[in-house]
Amino acid sequence: MSEDATPEHVGRRIARWRKKRDLTQAGLAQRAHYSRSHLAQVEAGHKVATPAFVAATAAALGVDPAVLWGQPYGHDDHLHVAIPELRRVLAYVGVGPELAGPPRSLDVLAAEVATLRRLMHKVHLTKISQRLPAVLEELMYWAYETDDPRAWGLLSLAYGRAVSLTRRLGYSGDALALLECAADAARRSQDPNLPHLVTLARSLLLLGLNEPKPALRLLDQAAADVHEDRPDGGEISGAIELRSAIIAARAARDQDDYSTRAWEYWGKASERIQRGRGGRPVHLLEFTPANVAIHGAAVAVELGDLDEAARRDQTIQEPTLATLPPERRAHHEIDMSRLHVETGSYRMAEERLETADRIAPQMVAFHPTARSVVHHLVDVRRTLPEPLRRLYNRMSV
Repeated sequence: MSEDATPEHVGRRIARWRKKRDLTQAGLAQRAHYSRSHLAQVEAGHKVATPAFVAATAAALGVDPAVLWGQPYGHDDHLHVAIPELRRVLAYVGVGPELAGPPRSLDVLAAEVATLRRLMHKVHLTKISQRLPAVLEELMYWAYETDDPRAWGLLSLAYGRAVSLTRRLGYSGDALALLECAADAARRSQDPNLPHLVTLARSLLLLGLNEPKPALRLLDQAAADVHEDRPDGGEISGAIELRSAIIAARAARDQDDYSTRAWEYWGKASERIQRGRGGRPVHLLEFTPANVAIHGAAVAVELGDLDEAARRDQTIQEPTLATLPPERRAHHEIDMSRLHVETGSYRMAEERLETADRIAPQMVAFHPTARSVVHHLVDVRRTLPEPLRRLYNRMSV
């Protein structure tokens, strides 16, 4: 927040850090590989700061992208209560915790891990914050006391939920530390496909750090190493293909051939789902026809092909969208709100944000792109529609 208590948009933070680094707009734009006019428009609040732009600018400024986004957002005790607890869990690595009482059985904890995954699909972040630390502690106990591969596998999955939570809240350092724990636990699980779930998470963190090409190399290595004959093989391969499509689209800003690669990755996923090679939903990665369809629209958005993104969005009917979990549906609505802002269709952008907010309010409140779009809409509107005003006020807390 600035001194007059007016919420800062990303552009103001970029301008402030640019001046701290003694850079002109032209100098920063050159380092970030964007035009000076684009940077100037973002700094002035006339253009939405996209994730790609923030990642590139943060790298050029030598700061964590979370600093430019203004994360972590708010300090609601009910939501952020897990952070000090997760840091305490990290301190147990190598020895395990000393529990106050007997741990729950692995069967019970397996059910808890599955519940955490479902809560993440619904973006119930507060409930996850309240349950996750205890699950991690008890699984760490079983893993270190018994060295049971099942315990290590469950622990890796629980760490994965912790990575997702901390990344969403803007605690990127904690997310990276938890990711390494997830990778170690996955190796000890003796499950050859489990490390690939860690790679999926690592690729998102690399993308946020403006490193799409290393992320793609990791995903390509993982894709070549998936054991397709296992129950989760098709699901993991499909998820890797979709993630690769998005990341290649982001990399296409520097090299045109990545645009072709993005659609090739997406095409592989589409063909896989059409041929029924998606496997069973073991990990609830949502490798489904609906998720493949919305990823096609997202690839077009990342490539800056807004006409193609709008066309693909129009072909996705409500019954298809209704099959998606709240997390994926809300993400699509946020992507489309960004598209409509870019084309100047502000009312449509507001409607898509309102839809996302009805579906997954915590996701919208803590999603950097949603917040960037809201701040832009507030700036361009002479009067605020009540739904936009309510959302803006929630984000300003």
